[in-house]
Amino acid sequence: MAHFIEGLDRQQTMLLPEHLDDYVDENSHVRAIDAFADMLDLAVLGFSAQPAATGRPGYHPGLMLRIYLYGYLNQVQSSRRLERECGRNLELIWLTGRLRPDFKTIADFRKDNGPAIRKVCQQFVALCRNMDLLDGDVVAIDGSRFKAVNSKAKNYTRGKLRQKLGEVDKAIERYLGELDRADEVFEQTGTVLPEARMERTLRKLEHLQKEALRYRSIEQRMDETGETQVSFSDPDARSMATTARMPRIVGYNVQTAVEADNHLIVAHEVTMLGFDRDALSMMAAAANDVMTTDQLTAIADKGYYKGEEIVASEEAGISVVVPKPMTSNAGARGQFDKADFAYDSDHDVYVCPAGEKLTYRFTGQQDGKALRSYWSGACAECVLKAKCTTGKERRVRRWEHEDVLERVQERLDADPAQLAVRSMTVEHPYGTIKSWMGATHFKMRRLKNVATEMALHVLAYNMTRVMKIMGIPAMIAAMKA
Repeated sequence: MAHFIEGLDRQQTMLLPEHLDDYVDENSHVRAIDAFADMLDLAVLGFSAQPAATGRPGYHPGLMLRIYLYGYLNQVQSSRRLERECGRNLELIWLTGRLRPDFKTIADFRKDNGPAIRKVCQQFVALCRNMDLLDGDVVAIDGSRFKAVNSKAKNYTRGKLRQKLGEVDKAIERYLGELDRADEVFEQTGTVLPEARMERTLRKLEHLQKEALRYRSIEQRMDETGETQVSFSDPDARSMATTARMPRIVGYNVQTAVEADNHLIVAHEVTMLGFDRDALSMMAAAANDVMTTDQLTAIADKGYYKGEEIVASEEAGISVVVPKPMTSNAGARGQFDKADFAYDSDHDVYVCPAGEKLTYRFTGQQDGKALRSYWSGACAECVLKAKCTTGKERRVRRWEHEDVLERVQERLDADPAQLAVRSMTVEHPYGTIKSWMGATHFKMRRLKNVATEMALHVLAYNMTRVMKIMGIPAMIAAMKA
């Protein structure tokens, strides 16, 4: 192999470093992991820090936590793979002091210490705050669907069951028709159809009848329990729509709030809801609790637009920027939309495009909201009536908290670029974490375990960001300060 760079002879005698510490560079991220684990009060966080009085001593929870932090920082989430890495990876050998827990011990630690692990994630966010990394005043909120350990074939909704039962019933009817025709041919001609064909038809018929019975048992279970969906591999997973171009997935909806300066995930929540509209105030309040600013601005997309959620956020002192979805078909019909009617708060009237005033008439209730109704008596003679309404008069309804929604719209109109800030801030962490997870995102089942797994991913992401921002030596020094 002349003229190429050559490695050492495997039989060559070498003088290895005297200390295990010499194998790990000062800028290695395992040193940051070790320093972070050292500063945690594991007993306060909820880990079992006292060894059993009898039996073989167990592994210290700090050691197990270090293994998982290293694994999730290096996209190694499997307990079996972590066991292998503990025996061959020099960084993990340094981190564990040459201990090698078996995969069952590693897996049980994650399963049994879920609440404590989630608190560790929160502890790192608090550490970021102490290191002045959360001094910004803008957070972006978004939700994304993550796949669960449950295939689509093992998830059933009422609509899917009706479709499956309809297909099975049609197939049963078809095979029964074949048997009837075979009997008719035999009665009229005495000819018996091929035995193999008849046996195949009977086997298919028996299989379809079993399938119909299984589907009806699932339907009966839904009727008895009130469930809207049934998932067999992961009972908490739900079928959720993603986008118009993407098919539905069976999984969880993960909500995050990401601050806009350093792109750190300051709050997250794993939910079973397939929509985002009820999560705005929850995520905005969670972000507000950890950010240092007194006036937080939360930016979200139109999927979060819900009047009650916006009002709750504004009442908590959080400025919300959420675009309003266009739900009216008036523009498509060539008619004026509600936005074409200007509200005069001083006189409590709406001014229509023709300049007429729509005055307040009465207050009614709809979906638990108090709606004030306005209209004018001049609609009948108006030359623009055809472009406004087909009824006797055009009525405009105003929610009692409409002024809050108008302030949100004014805030967005004043700076439309804020929506671009949202997408550049909150979507990248989702892409990064999903890339780390692989094709099947979550490896654990049930909501509580999935929440633990997500907390580890968020913690790994945030640690990676801080290492990039500060550098590992500066990060370790800040943690020890």
